[in-house]
Amino acid sequence: MKAFYSDRQMRHRPTRSFYRGRFTAAHENPERVACLQRALERAGCVTSEPKDAGLAPILAVHDSGYVEFVRDAWMRWRVDGAHGEVIPNVFPPSRESVGDRTGLPVLAQAGVYMGDLSCPIGEGTFEGAYWSAQAAVSAADAVLAGEALALAVCRPPGHHAQRDRASGYCFFNNAAIAATRLRERFERVAIVDFDMHHGDGTQAIFYTRADVLTASTHADPRDTFPFYSGAADEGGAGAGLGANFNIPLPAGADDDTFVAAVAALFERASTFGAQALVIAAGWDAHGDDPLSPFDITSAAYTRIARLMRAQSLPTVIVQEGGYHHGAIEDALLGFLGGLA
Repeated sequence: MKAFYSDRQMRHRPTRSFYRGRFTAAHENPERVACLQRALERAGCVTSEPKDAGLAPILAVHDSGYVEFVRDAWMRWRVDGAHGEVIPNVFPPSRESVGDRTGLPVLAQAGVYMGDLSCPIGEGTFEGAYWSAQAAVSAADAVLAGEALALAVCRPPGHHAQRDRASGYCFFNNAAIAATRLRERFERVAIVDFDMHHGDGTQAIFYTRADVLTASTHADPRDTFPFYSGAADEGGAGAGLGANFNIPLPAGADDDTFVAAVAALFERASTFGAQALVIAAGWDAHGDDPLSPFDITSAAYTRIARLMRAQSLPTVIVQEGGYHHGAIEDALLGFLGGLA
């Protein structure tokens, strides 16, 4: 299996995130990569440097004004005399009512283009997010070139990023970028997301489209971030009606419950007629993860990998969340074992 990762992704080094009323050390940090790399090495999987496909694959998914904001915000922030990382302290009552965003000062743009206080933009954020997206593009290109399976070690992650908004540690939606790349050849692509959090950004990007299925199982959003999307009755709209599928799970869900939900996602992908898959693979459903409400073990990921193999479809695996260093190493290792 080909795998892609660039050390330039480490340039994104957030110092803090906001959780339950206080700033804490960032859960999404560069140390996560060392754990993922150890698992890959133990499994005999070597990563390659992704090619630079430029901004075009990112702009195929994201609004150009938003991409420019992520690129320039840090420098503009410093010029304005602000301190620390770019973090909004005011949000518009309605993003849709803002109108032309290009002339706004950086602090006002931050409130429009950033959805929360846990995706701070620092000096290296754009570079890190850019190369995370390039890893996803290279993995998709490997599949387009004939590989059955390719892995993008994406960090920072992406599935909370909307077309024009950062959120939940995410800046560019790597799974959506990979799916859009695959659509250049495959008429129908399914994104199967088993990260513990609902991929609200991915859902929003494809919600009115019939050519990309977004299928996710996750913690019940009534109790868990991102709170405002991921309910079972969200099935798509317009042309996309029926091309969105959510299975929220209650706190305490175990391996059998989790694996059965993922199996249902693959079944829906089959019914949808998917010709290729993008797997949004988060390891934060693991019971040891500091954010997880579940009782799931690494063995579940081995079973999920076997389910994925059984689909016999060209597949891009995109790394998403997972914040307990030992758990993400064990979970990825178990998953890779299931692919053997």
